[in-house]
Amino acid sequence: MTRALFIVDVQNDFTEHGALGVEGGDAVAERISRFLASHADEYAVIVASRDWHHGDDDNGGHFSTAPDFIDSWPVHCVAGTEGAEYDAVFDASRVTHHLKKGQGRPAYSLFEGVSDDDQTAADILDAHGIRDIDIVGIATDYCVRASALDAVAAGRAVRVFTDLVAGVHPASSAAALAEIERAGATLATSEI
Repeated sequence: MTRALFIVDVQNDFTEHGALGVEGGDAVAERISRFLASHADEYAVIVASRDWHHGDDDNGGHFSTAPDFIDSWPVHCVAGTEGAEYDAVFDASRVTHHLKKGQGRPAYSLFEGVSDDDQTAADILDAHGIRDIDIVGIATDYCVRASALDAVAAGRAVRVFTDLVAGVHPASSAAALAEIERAGATLATSEI
């Protein structure tokens, strides 16, 4: 197997009742769990990222009391809080690598994350000889977009499963998917 699955930020603060809740987030979490139940064995590695921010500073300007919702945001996914944990309906038992991103600075791409033993996504992919990556998660127009673009830029063959993502806004999500496709990724559904 030379394929990886990247699961981006399926966290409580990014689903319906969280600090930055995305409509459809819980449904995507549930669909990803069903996908894993029947397809996890098709992947050499399954990497999940989480925003993991400091609670006692602005994380390099990422947090703001007057956020612009582009570069600055309300407080979310503070390390060790319920909001930073995986969504309750997301079954993470098949995840092989957990990456935390942010940790004091703005971070959108799964490639900016690091595991508790200091491995990056690039380290994991290289160690397993992986060229092909499927990407799912939240939010289509921010962290999924950044992760997919970084994966393409790193020379990987990328598919984004459009039925296993949820975005903040329909228009910006559609624009993000178009940008991802223009960059060289494939848009597909999980029932290919």
